[in-house]
Amino acid sequence: MKVVVLCSGGMDSVTALHWARREHAVNAVLSFDYGAKHNHRELPLAAEHAARSGVRHVVITLDFVNRLFASDLLKSGGEIPEGHYAAENMKQTVVPFRNAILLSIACGFAESVGAEGLVIAAHGGDHAIYPDCREDFMQAMGDAMRLGTYVGVKLLRPFIALSKGQIVAEGVRLGVDFARTWSCYKGGAVHCGKCGTCVERREAFILAGLKDPTVYMAIDPLPQPPGDNHQ
Repeated sequence: MKVVVLCSGGMDSVTALHWARREHAVNAVLSFDYGAKHNHRELPLAAEHAARSGVRHVVITLDFVNRLFASDLLKSGGEIPEGHYAAENMKQTVVPFRNAILLSIACGFAESVGAEGLVIAAHGGDHAIYPDCREDFMQAMGDAMRLGTYVGVKLLRPFIALSKGQIVAEGVRLGVDFARTWSCYKGGAVHCGKCGTCVERREAFILAGLKDPTVYMAIDPLPQPPGDNHQ
């Protein structure tokens, strides 16, 4: 199947690109610059992996998101919280309806370049705080994409049932260079080691039993995950 891969330059989406290269014919790698504090760190890595794959890389700028939406993930928002990724305070980093917006644009792009599928790296660990990463949303969005396009663009979500640790293990099997991926929401010179995405990244390598190649500003003891009470 000809596919377009959504790739931010993060661990999951870079692994999804490698998975898609193995399973499908990748027409293009698509990234979005929507004003997140770490976009400038991620996007060059997405471009790098697309180039390594010999695939065209397209960046779509959505500056209205930073101007009009409320989220601490955005440059217009407050400080990035620290702590466990699944903690309540990480909801401050949710960009409202982000995946619906990105997938809608990506679906139109996919059909325009002759692709029949769109790959997104949403995974099991995202479910705690991101409503638009959960499987019921993804199923509904997939139905909308299929019904709203002439070719019936399929939404492919190969990692929807996996944990971050399982994605890391899969990435290693696929030959992903995780040193050339970015997670930290703060977007500094190196990963901070303390924000939710850094904590999640550190945990993932530990759970996978693999060496973490990431340089962190701090490697304090990892916070305990909150109780499993998120709906």
